[in-house]
Amino acid sequence: MRPYEVWAPFAADRVEVEVDGVTHALARHPDRDGWWAGEAPEGDYAFRLDGGRPLPDPRSARQPHGPDGPSRAVDHAAFRWSRTGRRGRPLPGAVVYELHVGTFTARGTFDGATQHLDHLAELGVDFVELMPVCPFPGKHGWGYDGVSLWAVHEPYGGPEGLKRFVDAAHRAGLGVILDVVHNHLGPSGNYLPAYGPYFTERHHTPWGSAINLDAPGSDEVRAYLIGSALSWLRDYRIDGLRLDAVHALADDRAVHFLEELSGEVEKLAVATNRPLFLIAESDLNTPHTTTPREAGGQGLTAQWSDDFHHALHAALTGESQGYYGDFARAPLAAVAKALTRGYFHDGTWSAFRGRSHGRPFAPAGAGHRLLGYLQTHDQVGNRALGDRISTSLPAGRLAAGAALVLTSPFTPMLFMGEEWGAATPWQYFTDHTDPNLAEAVRRGRRREFAEHGWHADAVPDPQEPATVLRSVLDWTEPRRGPHAELLDWHRRLIRLRRERPELSDPDLGAVRVEFDEAARWLVVHRGPYRVAVNLGAGEAALPLGGDGREVVASFGSAVPAGAAVRLGADAVAVVLVR
Repeated sequence: MRPYEVWAPFAADRVEVEVDGVTHALARHPDRDGWWAGEAPEGDYAFRLDGGRPLPDPRSARQPHGPDGPSRAVDHAAFRWSRTGRRGRPLPGAVVYELHVGTFTARGTFDGATQHLDHLAELGVDFVELMPVCPFPGKHGWGYDGVSLWAVHEPYGGPEGLKRFVDAAHRAGLGVILDVVHNHLGPSGNYLPAYGPYFTERHHTPWGSAINLDAPGSDEVRAYLIGSALSWLRDYRIDGLRLDAVHALADDRAVHFLEELSGEVEKLAVATNRPLFLIAESDLNTPHTTTPREAGGQGLTAQWSDDFHHALHAALTGESQGYYGDFARAPLAAVAKALTRGYFHDGTWSAFRGRSHGRPFAPAGAGHRLLGYLQTHDQVGNRALGDRISTSLPAGRLAAGAALVLTSPFTPMLFMGEEWGAATPWQYFTDHTDPNLAEAVRRGRRREFAEHGWHADAVPDPQEPATVLRSVLDWTEPRRGPHAELLDWHRRLIRLRRERPELSDPDLGAVRVEFDEAARWLVVHRGPYRVAVNLGAGEAALPLGGDGREVVASFGSAVPAGAAVRLGADAVAVVLVR
């Protein structure tokens, strides 16, 4: 016999647990309002509310038959960790690598991804950031429509597979970050509304009714989400969490959910003697997200910086559609502002939003609180064709972008395959088992891009198996042609960042940028180093602000010329000056 319990305040008369087809009555908990508890045999189980159909456990640790099937308990203490004394490392000073388990390798599993951890260790990154791994319908998907927030997608390898991956990553000297989604649940397989007030009509999000963080019953909902987060960090030994779209976490309570979560994570870090951390994806451009709780902030460690991405993307590609329009008017100026001020939109007018946006980033010395990147799953996969920037730019321009990311005052992040200029796309794919939902997603995707001039037939069908197959990395690429050269460039830049502390200094106030918008060149001052980038069509002499002593690294033609460096078109150099 084992104990079973569930929070089900919507159950009027009775709650039963069904174990291997046999039902057992649960009783109302005497001290916990809305909770039901009792004992029953061990086995696959589901709950019945008021005699209804069996439903999976909201806190299920495993869904062996998918999101709609019965749940199964997991004995987390049974896993044999090989690095029991590992303490880990904090986020500041690190380099992050984002990957999607299902397309990182042809196997599409944790064990398949483990086979390439040596590649990541040799690359020099410190953390692997896994896109969401909670169960979702079908086999393939991005993971942002997960529904069982305490469980692991079975096709990836389930709970044991994730633990094996984390253990292997730690053995390789790599930390692991997990992307979690608290702002919504997927449309299929979400049974939480049957149990209790997990959602509220007080707020609405792009996905419908908001998660209930401040209405009646929200204490238990917050505990549900926080318990899930702590389980990843404690039971799976994940080092940090990336929180999806925190601006959609509507919460009017005096203590915001994020502040409460960061406090609980800090307690766990103290208890386990491990430097755990939280990274936000936020569209708000406010330092409040990463300001310590003691100073009145929410206390998260860092946040993604879309401003830096948008500015850099516009500068390298010349694209000006959508939100790139705000940055494309003077893209090098936008890059310079992001590198020296953190946010581009810090209270400035945003034509894309039709209003002013953001507030100044602070403190200036905490640039590591922003993650800087040239590509992410969002910025690639949300394009109509899922085309990477590498398919439209020459190698020299990709190298320039990499240099600006990897010598920035931010915490750099790469998207899988970016380090060798992968030619494979990364497209939007789903595997919805509900045919109506599948058709709605297909039509919605094509309608979205039709508004921007795309013909429907040109937009890949998310449900077509070929779409996910096209998105799988080709691991033969790094061994040939320009891919190998780009991979070596990324390795050199990461090594330089390690060896020369001025190139990782997070003090935005110490960064100075010179640029010429018309001539298309930019020079970033990082202590005695200059990161010189020529995006122009011909050779140019870029001022160094001192006599060039040594070209530490270069991609393309770079010749020191006294107080300047002569760069060929689409070339970049890191120069040490006197």
